[in-house]
Amino acid sequence: MKLAVVILAAGQGKRMKSALPKVLQPLAGQPLLRHVVSRARCLSPTSMHVVYGHGGEQVRGAFTGEDLKWALQAEQLGTGHALMQAMPEVADDELVLVLYGDVPLIDPETLRRLIALAGPKAVSLLTVMLDNPTGYGRIVRNARGAVQKIVEQKDATRAQLKIREGNSGILAAPAKLLRRWLGKLRNANAQGEYYLTDIIAMAVKDKLKVNPLVSPTMAETLGVNDKVQLAELESLHRAARARELMLAGATLADPARIDVRGEVAVGRDVFIDANVLFEGAVRLGDGVRVGPNVVLRDVSIDAGSVIHANSILEQSTVGAGCVIGPYARLRPGSKLGRDVHVGNFVELKKTELGDGSKANHLTYLGDAQVGKGVNVGAGTITCNYDGVNKSQTVIEDGAFIGSGNMLVAPVRIGKDATTGAGSTITREAPAGQLTLSRSKQITLEGWKRPVKKPKG
Repeated sequence: MKLAVVILAAGQGKRMKSALPKVLQPLAGQPLLRHVVSRARCLSPTSMHVVYGHGGEQVRGAFTGEDLKWALQAEQLGTGHALMQAMPEVADDELVLVLYGDVPLIDPETLRRLIALAGPKAVSLLTVMLDNPTGYGRIVRNARGAVQKIVEQKDATRAQLKIREGNSGILAAPAKLLRRWLGKLRNANAQGEYYLTDIIAMAVKDKLKVNPLVSPTMAETLGVNDKVQLAELESLHRAARARELMLAGATLADPARIDVRGEVAVGRDVFIDANVLFEGAVRLGDGVRVGPNVVLRDVSIDAGSVIHANSILEQSTVGAGCVIGPYARLRPGSKLGRDVHVGNFVELKKTELGDGSKANHLTYLGDAQVGKGVNVGAGTITCNYDGVNKSQTVIEDGAFIGSGNMLVAPVRIGKDATTGAGSTITREAPAGQLTLSRSKQITLEGWKRPVKKPKG
């Protein structure tokens, strides 16, 4: 059967105490709903529907341009009512998988197993075993272990409240039958809502198989209602991503102090120190070492490179054997060759450094093309911006840039050229020559430093 995914995401989330709709609250730097959508896409569904309500324009705006079908739930009348809003766009020959916009850690592999248990004449249901099932609907089974119905906590008897198997709310059912069951829902219950869970008893009555799947982990089924629960999920997500990195071969100084807010690929013998933040797509080659308090955002780092403490690298590529930092910043568009050194308090922006080049101290290189084997002295600045236009500085292979240089772009420093310390270079520095530009040093005899008048 073709697969239609319906994500229920209309809840207001009053307990969040936030102007931001609940499903847009951030987890690992992305909205909760983004995690659910991404995991659902792993299943290659024919269609994906999102039922939205509170903060609707904000929610839709966060997913502009994506292949999603939107259904408005104007009134919050329960999960069954929410699903009804999406069903007009679902074909009868589809299998419907129901997910929730505030349950972000569900594993796609678990969902594949759940889908495999459903079919034209079978409903599948994801359940979870709980030490404390308070707040969960209970899974009621008969003496043979077959699922009979789901009872919400407020409607449960004392005996049913002792049941430890809870309802995750996630289920898969054939659209044609689901549409019929939804039409029969009534709100004669403690909350006056149309419960999606009531369709399980209807399926049993119609003699369809209800195949339960117990979730491998409780974390996969956890929802978010307040900032405390959001923080708990953040911790679980962080631990899961740290575990993935370690299984992939990385050594983490402290798995509890690492944040992965994107996709990280690691080679062998990678070492990652405490308080490192990954965002976007990050690739670390064999033997890369990342120091503490480093931020890596959309970067590729080749084998054997070392990123020292408190450095920030974004949208850049680093060749093999490079040494970066501490306190270095690579801004978007930077590209380093092999064995490049970018030292403390050095900033690059849209700059390429060739193999073996060094900028070790207190330097800014912006819109620069730097060749191989170049040494850039401390305190050097490329003056690349005139207030309107940005111009390029070209430094050819083997050049030596003296300390405290101002390279006023557009300008070219020739191959094996040397510029004297303290120079302001405004014209081409010829290859193989020493070029310097300094004002004449003078001493004023008899000059006295001003003295402050005594107070009072």
